[in-house]
Amino acid sequence: MKAGWEVRPLGEVCEVLDRLRKPITKKNRSAGPYPYYGATGILDHVDGYLFDEPLVLLGEDGAKWEAGANSAFPIEGKVWVNNHAHVLRPIREEILDDWLIYFLNGSDLLPFISGMTVPKLNQGRMREIPVPLPPLEEQQRIVAVLDEAFDGLARARAHAEANLQNARELFSNVLDEALQSVRPDWRTLIVADTLTRIKVPAKIQRKAYLSEGDFPIVSQEAGLINGYWNDESDVIYLKKPVIVFGDHTRTLKYVDFDFVVGADGTQIMAPIECLDPYFYYYALKTIDLEGKGYARHFSHLKKCEIHFPESVEAQQSIATQLNDLSESTRDLERQYARTLTDIDDLRQSLLQKAFAGELT
Repeated sequence: MKAGWEVRPLGEVCEVLDRLRKPITKKNRSAGPYPYYGATGILDHVDGYLFDEPLVLLGEDGAKWEAGANSAFPIEGKVWVNNHAHVLRPIREEILDDWLIYFLNGSDLLPFISGMTVPKLNQGRMREIPVPLPPLEEQQRIVAVLDEAFDGLARARAHAEANLQNARELFSNVLDEALQSVRPDWRTLIVADTLTRIKVPAKIQRKAYLSEGDFPIVSQEAGLINGYWNDESDVIYLKKPVIVFGDHTRTLKYVDFDFVVGADGTQIMAPIECLDPYFYYYALKTIDLEGKGYARHFSHLKKCEIHFPESVEAQQSIATQLNDLSESTRDLERQYARTLTDIDDLRQSLLQKAFAGELT
């Protein structure tokens, strides 16, 4: 903290407003003119819209923003706020709304959060949070610096997102162009006729997965490997790669290593001899399978068609080109993830410097 800065408890500089006292479900917050705010992240904090007149009329009583347990952001007008969020109104002229928002977003609030099962920031502890109060002109200067810096970070994030989206669209377009068109010299089969079944020794339930072990578990969940197992008798030993399909999730995975099958809904698809496994994987990815919630999808997948050249060598050539493009897309995804991490790290560094009085 910079010498000469005043420090006050949050309860002395803000009034805590009463919040919503009736439950809001997904069913009754699907539409309406009034936003509904939960205690969610700063970048996506509107959780629905209601028709009912709000209990808290922020636009009329002067409150300007809402602080959740891990984020703060400005809100205006008539809104609903649930019991897991806090609505604060600055009551002292010597503190800026934006200064307080930046402070709460950049501060470590863990010492003030209680509850083991459902951690939360209760109003009593929240009032004890020490808030630094430099002179008003210094607050304005620091807020202006942060506004400019965060605008730049937002542009960098948007640029990275656009690059990644463009790469994904390019891959999707190339995939569809390469494999969806029906060509006179290609064969067409329904999926049910393109696979052979593999005997599965056992399907391990999700609650039994190990965090480490001798053999990887592959299930219908996201991610290639979903856990580990140690019983060798449950392992599927592959002679050639297979495709794993999530009966509920519609995920597709190319698996070229020995593994254990996880949970129900994991379908193992071994392509017939005339199909290259990687080509088969990409051909299945072109199928636009309609989602049916948590219902079974494998029976619908088996009725769909795939198209493929007679020559396995031709299939392998197409698969190689798609692999190269897919790897380029994955490189961009990794670069995007690093960019977001760098942006978040820089954001936190700027906030820490700001409230230590080190931001010039």
